[in-house]
Amino acid sequence: MITTYDRGARGVAALRRFSRTTTMTLLCVVLAGSLALGAASGGSFFEGPSVRTFLQYLAAPVLIGLAQMVALCVGQLNLAVGALGGFTACLMGVLMADRGMPAGVAVAAGVLTATAVGLVTGLFIVATKINGFIVTLGTMTILLGAQYRLAGTRTVDGYSAGLRDLGRAAPLNIPLVFLTALVAAALLAAFLYRSTAGRRLLAAGGNPLAARLSGISTDRQIVLAHTLSGLLTGVAALTATASLPGVNRSVGGDWLLPSFAAPIIGGVALTGGSVAVLGTVLAAFVMRLIDAARAQFSLDPSWVNFLIGLVVLGTVVGGRIHQTHLEKKGSSRGRTPPEPPESAVRPAATVLPQMRGSR
Repeated sequence: MITTYDRGARGVAALRRFSRTTTMTLLCVVLAGSLALGAASGGSFFEGPSVRTFLQYLAAPVLIGLAQMVALCVGQLNLAVGALGGFTACLMGVLMADRGMPAGVAVAAGVLTATAVGLVTGLFIVATKINGFIVTLGTMTILLGAQYRLAGTRTVDGYSAGLRDLGRAAPLNIPLVFLTALVAAALLAAFLYRSTAGRRLLAAGGNPLAARLSGISTDRQIVLAHTLSGLLTGVAALTATASLPGVNRSVGGDWLLPSFAAPIIGGVALTGGSVAVLGTVLAAFVMRLIDAARAQFSLDPSWVNFLIGLVVLGTVVGGRIHQTHLEKKGSSRGRTPPEPPESAVRPAATVLPQMRGSR
């Protein structure tokens, strides 16, 4: 019978474990960074308009981080996240501004196109057995050309006023586009942690051989991961199109580094088999704080990119060192015990009679 004391002890142990996680560290960084920016701005950082603007432009980094995280969980890299997001945003804008398509139809067409591109990418990787890095690099190049073909050198800004209103809508100073990103994160977490398909996805990424021996198709999981990545990128393009005054060929051009930085800093392993939805969201929050600090103190954008890249490299190196330490620790525990001394070995003459007698 579980007593109240046992439940309390388990709760304390769970809190102690959580306090040592990357998620807890990021949460502390977010709180400290927010307070520091609030103090530096004389409190204006916490005012309604500032909060609304901050959260409005946080939606896309959260979604592209989740899109990359899904690919990483099966040991894949998706270099086409930024190009796919920019192409999808331009596609939505052109369909509404040039073709006169209703906003709902254009948005659905854009999100479905992004999902289809992810599906085709996954199928191509599985069919050709070419490394996903090479395939998504080629996909990125194709999409950049398609984005330029759609928008050219102009800025497409004559699209639906209703979509713009959606991007500006912020009940209680919380933008709807940011709530959209949180809902997407919650649904993704439920899928990965609670559903059988999500657990199969993680199993295929963690140990492909064991997954195949268990009857799980790793090829199917790769296709599913890239399809989900495309879907999340399409939703990110929707939030960007609704928030920006117009879309052009530069949209998505700066998404690649944040898409990797958020999940890696959030605690996702490059080798696959792990996800960190909350950690990815908090890491995107940290990068948005860095961007806000750049605007607050008029810092050079190149230094911001340098800092984020340095943090990503440090996280990867630290994770590798920690993994190597765990492997050495495990091998030292499971090593073969030393042979006994000669005096402890029984003579063969005494062993053979006993073996004969036991027959």
